[in-house]
Amino acid sequence: MFTGLVQQKGSLAARLRTAGGWSLQITAETWDDPLQLGESIAVQGACLTVTKLNKNDFNADLLDETLQRTTLGRLAIGAAVNLERAVRPSERMGGHLVAGHVDETGCIAGIEMHGRDRRVIVQCTPCAARQSVLKGSITLDGISLTLTGLGENWLSVDIIPHTWQVTSLSERQIGDSVNIETDIIGKYVERLLGQGRREGVTPEKLAQAGFL
Repeated sequence: MFTGLVQQKGSLAARLRTAGGWSLQITAETWDDPLQLGESIAVQGACLTVTKLNKNDFNADLLDETLQRTTLGRLAIGAAVNLERAVRPSERMGGHLVAGHVDETGCIAGIEMHGRDRRVIVQCTPCAARQSVLKGSITLDGISLTLTGLGENWLSVDIIPHTWQVTSLSERQIGDSVNIETDIIGKYVERLLGQGRREGVTPEKLAQAGFL
């Protein structure tokens, strides 16, 4: 699990074809606590496994599912990527619980200045919007953010200058894609409600039980 608090901004050094699959080579600064082979690391919000280590870079293999569902197969070589190592139980729990399992990619529809901050508006599927709530948490490119706006097929977040500067968001422009992971609680609630089908917990059943 991760928290969505980016620890380092690396860069995509190469996308390599290996044994019928793909591998990413990521350039990064040396960690105080060195990376280990086989450990999990979030790259742009996608949980990957470290498969090779050098002094200033590491490799991670990509599943076909990861290529299809994230932006990692389309990022330009040299692009900045957000990096976060898996959280330890003893560490402070900033951000929110992030699985590193990207649900979909959204498209940046607008970037607006609000005083010193930037408001980023992202087009998404109705499914991602249903799983989100105003002032709830959302992960964009691996960054834990708070929803400040929400529609049927869009959402918005406000970015403070520090987050803008130290993450890959500073390279994003209108029309660019971003990785979206909705709050895990929202996914379970939608599943229990049966997504409008006659299964699981329904609004009618909740009302009958006195919860609504």
